[in-house]
Amino acid sequence: MQPLTAHNLVDDVSALVSLPEVVERLNATINDPESGAAEIANIISQDPGLATRLLKIANSPLYGSSRQIDSILRAVTLLGTKQIRDLAYSAIASKMFSGMPSEIISVEDFWHHSLYCGLLARTLAQLTGGVTSPDTLLTAGLLHDLGQLILFHRTPQHAHQAILLTIQGEANKDMVAAEHEVLGFDHTEVGAELAQQWHLPPVLRECIAFHHAPEKAKQFPMEVAIVYIANIIASLPYSDTPDNNDLARINPAALKLTGLTIAQLSEAARQAQAQITETQRTLFG
Repeated sequence: MQPLTAHNLVDDVSALVSLPEVVERLNATINDPESGAAEIANIISQDPGLATRLLKIANSPLYGSSRQIDSILRAVTLLGTKQIRDLAYSAIASKMFSGMPSEIISVEDFWHHSLYCGLLARTLAQLTGGVTSPDTLLTAGLLHDLGQLILFHRTPQHAHQAILLTIQGEANKDMVAAEHEVLGFDHTEVGAELAQQWHLPPVLRECIAFHHAPEKAKQFPMEVAIVYIANIIASLPYSDTPDNNDLARINPAALKLTGLTIAQLSEAARQAQAQITETQRTLFG
């Protein structure tokens, strides 16, 4: 019997929920500097389900287009190739994992948290102005806890033990520390392993790997810091509007790096809450 490791867990899951070929081809084509919008649109159009979902997202209030986007080529042209790629990852992952059963958590609550984190991260990125593509952080937030969902699904007893440690164990023990105590690794490592196997863009890999430890980010410290802050706000138990007590939970270095104020955090929370119902309907049906 193989030892329980992040790598083995992801190998197990990947055999059941691998990325569709169209997404892998899309990623390779976008990374090819000689490819164009027409070629990318053609690849997407070969998967009618994905094409329909992407058009639905592109026409949602999330992007606020004043004109109907009625073709994938127009979506690629208006939104950009990398943004389309990120939307494809969001659409595919939300579809593949939304029906994954779990004995110990509500999958609906899991995706609500993940989507709220993504919307917060996108809005915070827009407020800071220091991120090239705020929409990439929507995807990063949506996918940041996939490793935890895999733990819930593939090793529920260990995941349940870890949750109990955060409630009944040492004061202030967080989920990462509890998972390490029970498993010897944590959900960020599982998520990073999945991101590596899926060949996700480096910025998404870092956000998934370091959303609990932003100081470890090397290539994309700003993006990771934003997802880290968004995750803390999205995890607030009693209020979706952060206050000074909530700021105390945030790594000061991450807050300083982003330059965000409590007023901006509160505004981002308000905007994300206003968007979440419609965006959830768009992504999950």
